[in-house]
Amino acid sequence: METIKFDNDIKVFYVTAKTFPEGIPDATNKLHKLFPFSKERKIFGLSRPENNDKIVYRAAAEELEPGEAEKFNCETLIIKKGKYVCLPVNDFRKDIMSIDRAFKQLLREPNLDPEGYCVEWYATDKEAVKCMIRLNE
Repeated sequence: METIKFDNDIKVFYVTAKTFPEGIPDATNKLHKLFPFSKERKIFGLSRPENNDKIVYRAAAEELEPGEAEKFNCETLIIKKGKYVCLPVNDFRKDIMSIDRAFKQLLREPNLDPEGYCVEWYATDKEAVKCMIRLNE
């Protein structure tokens, strides 16, 4: 397990999955149809309990230019700056449940931000994801 620090907030636009976890691929595909691929753009999966404790999943992309979210007719949210406890997962497509297992382990950590998201930060050039949860500061 490691710690990652974001020095700045990250504004993202997103597509919400209709269901969790079944709707994740559809939300991700819709998000990727909106913008051209760029190694400069961070790609995320964001989830947390909402709406009577049902998990809500959002496929999200970093906004690179002001007004980009509005151009794509998407809602936005902020991934807060701060320290995140992190477990990297390589070759996640070979074992998609490895992401679930990583978050189950991370959720046992003390001092998690109660308003935070389970954040999946996808590498743009390989089959890797960093599973992260913000720490309470």
